[in-house]
Amino acid sequence: MSKLSEIKKNLFNKRGLRILYFLGFILALSTAVPTYIESNYIKEFVSAEKIGLFFLVSNAITFFLILVYPGIIARFKNYRVSQVVLGCNFIALLAMYFANSPFTLFTAFILLMSSLNLIWINMDIFIENFTAVDSAGRTRTTYFTFMNLGWVAAPIISSYFIKDSNYRPVYLLAAALLIPFYIIFIRQGRDLKDKIKYEKDHIKEIVRKIFKTKNIRGIFSLAILLHLFYSLAVVYVPLHLHENIGLSWGQLGIAFSFMLLPFIIFELPAGIIADKYLGEKEIMTLGFTILIISLILFFSVKSTSIVVWGLILFFSRIGAALVEAMRDSYFFKIITAKEVGLINFFRTAQPLGYLIGTGLGTIILIFYPIQFVFLILALLMTTSFYFLWIIKDTK
Repeated sequence: MSKLSEIKKNLFNKRGLRILYFLGFILALSTAVPTYIESNYIKEFVSAEKIGLFFLVSNAITFFLILVYPGIIARFKNYRVSQVVLGCNFIALLAMYFANSPFTLFTAFILLMSSLNLIWINMDIFIENFTAVDSAGRTRTTYFTFMNLGWVAAPIISSYFIKDSNYRPVYLLAAALLIPFYIIFIRQGRDLKDKIKYEKDHIKEIVRKIFKTKNIRGIFSLAILLHLFYSLAVVYVPLHLHENIGLSWGQLGIAFSFMLLPFIIFELPAGIIADKYLGEKEIMTLGFTILIISLILFFSVKSTSIVVWGLILFFSRIGAALVEAMRDSYFFKIITAKEVGLINFFRTAQPLGYLIGTGLGTIILIFYPIQFVFLILALLMTTSFYFLWIIKDTK
């Protein structure tokens, strides 16, 4: 490749990434606005013990959809498939708003969860198409920073739309946010359309590759543990703080936004440090250590102070931010964009984590109060040190 061609390619990639960063922000805002009220909204239709079943079934279905997703993308191309999934997500949000029975809510929730997981896979592939291997850490963490700006803003925004414990308007807001996303997405279609030939590995070959490759197996297991944390934190922390501790939604909106600031503050610097100096292992080790300590605090602290809980939540997300950034930085350094099967299977870590987490949470609540969910999760998180030990660092 000539120097001029390389310069043109770099400029094209930078332009494509800027578009995707902004789209990631909008999509994250739409995703995050209803996230922390979902368990409370579902509780209007079913008992607390059955909330986990909604997440369990929706993530089981999502897991199987992700398994067949590589073949769909390879056949119809990422750009076209993502338009269809966006449409499904929009319909699901409207269905959540209009739901009037446990069955309609259950159906809408399954469509919402599965479409969200799939569209983020599409975004992964778009980003990877514009990413150079030697800058994967910086690119991924910049992308995460824009996404996390949406996540930080969402809880405060959603709290303004909750009046007298009416959660429905939040879903209407989330649907409205997809409209500008879709307009920009269509207008930039020329740059985003697929220009690579995807590998068409069968699921057995992908699973064999994961289990034969120690580094991929290790980072996949660490990703599952991170989503195990997210699954129980997202479902049970709002319930615990609102119903057991007694914090209002106005307080929780501020606390959850403050909680998410570490994703903006720490992920980009962590990506730069991983690229230039340390690699990912050391930073992930620190992240998992913080997660374990924070889960013990969730279990043991009885304070009703919003300041105390805000600090504990903030501390927990420092750990999650470090693990999240290094998880993707590491994975996308050891694979390429054409390995769509591996990318898709890597994203099954989220529904798998939620499957394990919500199933575990449902069982725990049969025998113990809700705070014991966090203690048992802390014990499970200690297995992360084994998987960190087996992977080879990139530095």
